[in-house]
Amino acid sequence: MTAPTPSTAPIPLADGLVLRQARPSDLDRIGALLAERGDAGDALDHRLVVTDPDAGPAACAVVVHGDRVVSTATLLDEELRVGDLRLPAGQVELVATDPEFEGRGLVRALMRWAHERSAARGHVVQVMIGIPYFYRLFGYEYAIDIPPAPTVHSTPPAEPTDGAGLLGETAPVLRIARPADFPAMAALQDAAQSRFDVAMPHSAACWRWLSAHDASTLRVLERAGTIVATARTTPPDENGDVLLAEAAARDERAARDLLRAVAALRPEGTDGTLRVVHRAGTVTADAWREFVDHEPRTQAEQYYVRIPDVAVLLDRLRPLFRQRLDAAGIDHTDRDIVISTFGAHYRIPVRADGLGGVVTGGAMQSPGAANGIGVAPDQLPALLFGPLGVEGLTRVRPDVYTSEEALFQALFPALTADLLSYYLPY
Repeated sequence: MTAPTPSTAPIPLADGLVLRQARPSDLDRIGALLAERGDAGDALDHRLVVTDPDAGPAACAVVVHGDRVVSTATLLDEELRVGDLRLPAGQVELVATDPEFEGRGLVRALMRWAHERSAARGHVVQVMIGIPYFYRLFGYEYAIDIPPAPTVHSTPPAEPTDGAGLLGETAPVLRIARPADFPAMAALQDAAQSRFDVAMPHSAACWRWLSAHDASTLRVLERAGTIVATARTTPPDENGDVLLAEAAARDERAARDLLRAVAALRPEGTDGTLRVVHRAGTVTADAWREFVDHEPRTQAEQYYVRIPDVAVLLDRLRPLFRQRLDAAGIDHTDRDIVISTFGAHYRIPVRADGLGGVVTGGAMQSPGAANGIGVAPDQLPALLFGPLGVEGLTRVRPDVYTSEEALFQALFPALTADLLSYYLPY
């Protein structure tokens, strides 16, 4: 018999607690804990994940005290695109602990389980939304901006019609999405995300989960049988407020029709506002510019990123680094790219036929002497994926610096990003 791997074998903890993979018989108890500690809809969301063939019970772990589920966490499979590279990624969600068992390190143990499972699934990075600061305790750092969600002050005027629609066309119809719509919706999202340097699309499984959960609704705008726009909306809250997120449209006319149709979802007789998530540079952002209040952001909002193994991630990024060197016209042949996180450093040999494998070394406190870059380990996610790049980070962080400015500005530019996550970060 094959011995269970560390990620599936039950792990005894203190005081008779055991961490193990979730079982189908745990579903009701996990759902009750999630609903008690979070939102009632979390129980449904968890069930959607662990009963889906792409995830299953193995995606979830629990800490149990006898038959009682006292803590839980779930790992989702994601894919992060950087340039043309696609990086397998993980995302931890649906974390909850019974108040009676807080303060015993159960979340820490579950995060360790999630990260081990993530590594076993080949993930080279983890991305998540989480409560402020808490997940920094587990190696996560803020790195990628969450876009603002400004308020709509007016809606586009209706297109001139002859009764049936514009120039005799069938009037557009906003409806709830069906599974048969997913390919068209994904194509619209791919087109919108192609404008960004860093992107995370919805997985095929996530499309299924989102179509069935309660916290938001997937919608499509259809004209003459063709889907021309898609979005995700929240139900009106007690004030009638609605959030329009993940909007993508074929053209500006479809974008304006989408905004007008979603605005009509607000209940009559309420003063509800409509907010839209701003996806800079996209068709919807351009079409909605004159209808939205763009006010300066007063509070930073960012996604967490964790890099489990720096050398592994840098190795996966080598083709992208080569593209950036070539695009900048920088010939660094027969020299090394040196990246120091001070406690360790990484050399990437530059050869005529490409970049060699990453070589890991020990502490390097003065990377400038090696014509390298110094970056504090907690700033590495922002350097690799964030909106400041090395030029911006060096202005605000004394522990990010280099003497080879042209080289490292080419390797680590400021990046735009668009991440589609299971839960909306608003």
